[in-house]
Amino acid sequence: MSATTIAPGPVKDAAVALALGRRRRRTDRMVRALCLGATLLGLAFLASILLTLTWRGFEAMSLRVFTMVTAPPGSEGGLLNAIVGSLIQALMGTAIGTPIGMLVGTYLAEYARGSKLGNAVRFVSDILLSAPSILIGLFVYQLMVLPFGGFSGWAGVAALAIIVIPIVVRTTEDMLQLIPNTLREAVIGLGAPKWRMIVLVCWRAAMSGIITGVLLAVARVAGETAPLLFTSLGNNAWSTDLSKPMSSLPVTIYSFAGSPFEDWIALAWAGALLITLGVLGLNILARSLLRSRI
Repeated sequence: MSATTIAPGPVKDAAVALALGRRRRRTDRMVRALCLGATLLGLAFLASILLTLTWRGFEAMSLRVFTMVTAPPGSEGGLLNAIVGSLIQALMGTAIGTPIGMLVGTYLAEYARGSKLGNAVRFVSDILLSAPSILIGLFVYQLMVLPFGGFSGWAGVAALAIIVIPIVVRTTEDMLQLIPNTLREAVIGLGAPKWRMIVLVCWRAAMSGIITGVLLAVARVAGETAPLLFTSLGNNAWSTDLSKPMSSLPVTIYSFAGSPFEDWIALAWAGALLITLGVLGLNILARSLLRSRI
C-alpha cells in the first residue's frame, strides 16, 4: 500500500487533537479569567468594608473610648463598660465551655470510636456548631431569663458557653485523631492506665491544636449579638454584677449604629473596629499556633 493512501488518517487525527487542545486552552483561560474576576470582586468588597471601617473607626477613636462609660446623646462618653462586659462574658463563657468541650471531644476520640452513642453525640455537636446563634439565645432565654425574672450576665455567659462547646469538641477530636495509635500502644504497653495516657501524652501532643480551637471559639463569641440580646440585654451604666443586665460591645454597636445621634454612631464605629482588630489578632495567633503544630 502506498504512502498516499495512509497519510490522511494520521493527518486527520493530528488535526482533531490540535483543535481539541485549542478548545481546552480557550476553556481553561476562560475559567481562569472568571475565577480571577470573582476573586478580585470579592477582594474589592472586602477591602471596601475594611477601609470604611478603619477610616470611620479611627476617626472616632480617642482616649475616652477606653476610659468613660456610655453616656446620653450629646454627652462625652465612651465604651469602657461595654469593653469590660464583653471581656467578662466572653472569657467566662470560654472558661465554662472549654473543659466541657475538651472532655466531650476526648470521649469521642478515645472512647466512642464507631459506637452509636459516639455517633449521636457527634451529630448533635455538629448541629450545634452550625445552628444560628439566635436559637441558642432563645433557648437560654427560656431556661434562665424567664424563670429567674430578668436578664443577667450569667445568662449571657451560658449562651456564649454553649456556642464555645461544639467548636472545642470538634477541634479536640480532630487533634486527638491525628496522634498515631503506636504512641498510645507504647504508653499502654508500659503499664500506664488509659486516663493517664490521655492526660500526659495525648493532650500534651494535641495541646497547641486545642488551644487554636479555643482561640477561634473566643473570636466567634466576641462578635455575637443575637444571643446577648435575649440574655444579658445590655446596660449603659458601669456594672460587673453578673446577676444583672450587663453591657457588651456587640449589643452596644447594634443599639448605637441605628440611632439618629452622631456621637453614638461614632462610638458604634469605634466599637466595631475594636472587635475587628481583636478577632483579627486572635485568628493570626491561632494560625501561628496551628502552623507551629504542623
